[in-house]
Amino acid sequence: MNEALLRALPSVDEMLRQPWMQDVIRAAGRSLAVRAVQHVIAARRAVLLAQGSSGNSTAGIVGELDCAAVMAAVEQLSAASLRPLINATGIIVHTNLGRAPLCETALDAVVCTARGYSNLEFDSERGSRGHRIAHIADCVRQLCGAEAAFAVNNNAAAVLLCLSALAHGRDVIVSRGELVEIGGSFRIPDIMQQSGARLIEVGTTNRTHLRDYRRAISASSALIFKAHTSNYRIVGFTAGVALEELVALGRENGIPVAYDMGSGCMAGAGIAALRDEPTVQDALAAGADLVMFSADKLLGGPQAGLIAGRRECVAALENHPLARALRLDKMALAALEQTLRMYVYTPERLDEVPVVRMLRAAPEDLRRRARSFVRRLKAALPACGARAVQDVSQVGGGACPLRELPTWAVELDSVDMGAPELERRLRQGRPAVVARIKNDRILLDMRTVAPHETAQLLKAVRAALAL
Repeated sequence: MNEALLRALPSVDEMLRQPWMQDVIRAAGRSLAVRAVQHVIAARRAVLLAQGSSGNSTAGIVGELDCAAVMAAVEQLSAASLRPLINATGIIVHTNLGRAPLCETALDAVVCTARGYSNLEFDSERGSRGHRIAHIADCVRQLCGAEAAFAVNNNAAAVLLCLSALAHGRDVIVSRGELVEIGGSFRIPDIMQQSGARLIEVGTTNRTHLRDYRRAISASSALIFKAHTSNYRIVGFTAGVALEELVALGRENGIPVAYDMGSGCMAGAGIAALRDEPTVQDALAAGADLVMFSADKLLGGPQAGLIAGRRECVAALENHPLARALRLDKMALAALEQTLRMYVYTPERLDEVPVVRMLRAAPEDLRRRARSFVRRLKAALPACGARAVQDVSQVGGGACPLRELPTWAVELDSVDMGAPELERRLRQGRPAVVARIKNDRILLDMRTVAPHETAQLLKAVRAALAL
């Protein structure tokens, strides 16, 4: 490595004394401008160390550290890391892309609540301390037909709280075929271990009978636990125990039954794709003492874990020390309340909830949107290879793993660069577009592209193809 090249790099002070730096400082502020200068110098030093001296000159090195480079660094450093993107994968509840988008009323509630103070834990009628869960508990009770309700920051937290409050130091009976692993490698047995409960596995991976549960019951049994295998299916020679049978067994032995429903399908949403999914209302009607489910999946709300069931069981969770550590913040509560109110009071407007709208979307409407997009794209780029094609979407979020939703997508065929390169350009563009590759073609599934995103998607595709 030629040491002269490294010595040619200016110091931060030398860069700051450049006349053009005053414009940068006025535009970005001194602190950010200094960080941007440090960034471009460090980046250039890394390049020199990696490439060596070949083809470089001291004049060229200094010339590359100009106003444009610093302003580019300013833009990069000031850009938020967490930013919106367009989901064109066709996976509706996409865990990596933020799960459920919120409806407009929920978004408005978040902004309004975040902007100032609120009655989060204040009873305006009595002028005394209130309870934050009161803002959503009545809606959950009405919607699900439960005696009581509670909420924490996600469904894994709901399961942890349930096990900690009801079964710490005691036995929890679970079918071996329901010991699921959820997103991020979190496993039911691991959560159970953290709660202090003792796992009692019954049955086999593919077959569990009521007699298996009955034999496992002892004086140490605290809970019969059922988990919805939402992200996989066991088919073939199988057997399971219906919730009603577990409830009867629990009542016979004085043991509560808790049901982790995962995605939490709601009755009354009118979604044909979910017609075979068990609903929260059905589980409570069957007698489950506690039902736990996510709010940011099929419900279409913010991240939260909802708990509904018998008053005594819910009270035990609400009064447990972990409840405070796992509680929801005011913005999540504001969004959750408005989403729940939509289900309870204005179910005819449920298409305003993006997840519900996407699940209900008719293939013919998606076909029309895909063909319209292709026409607009070809009007701008006549030579591009684009066409509307039939394909399938997925529910996502661990729900209905075998269910395929008929859809229409825009297929892009870029001979010049290939599908992986086009996918990269879309993913790294502004706005970023996450698509999928099938048969060496890019597919943009219109089911998960909101109508208001169509113009942005067109702009992003044009930019990616034109580079």
